[in-house]
Amino acid sequence: MPWLLLLIAGLLEICWALGMKQSVGFTKLWPSVFTWLTMLISFWLLAVAMKSLPASTAYAVWTGIGVAGVAVVGAIWAGEGFSPAKLLCIGLIVAGSLGLKLLE
Repeated sequence: MPWLLLLIAGLLEICWALGMKQSVGFTKLWPSVFTWLTMLISFWLLAVAMKSLPASTAYAVWTGIGVAGVAVVGAIWAGEGFSPAKLLCIGLIVAGSLGLKLLE
């Protein structure tokens, strides 16, 4: 169960990071509300998952999901594009996060 909570927390991290971009520095109301709500839920789920998981592993996986997810969604949805180097780096982040989970 803690891994599922951590996965959801990571997915919500993607949401709030992209919501932050859409809020334009928190100057737009609804994107700002969306960002704050998803941020609070994401942090709460991370904290709950950390009750059972090592902090270093949980935090690294949570940020890994967020970084890789924002890079992928940003490339597709925001038109930021992919390069071979960007794909390699995303792959390394995913591999590192999976490695931490497997070694726990």
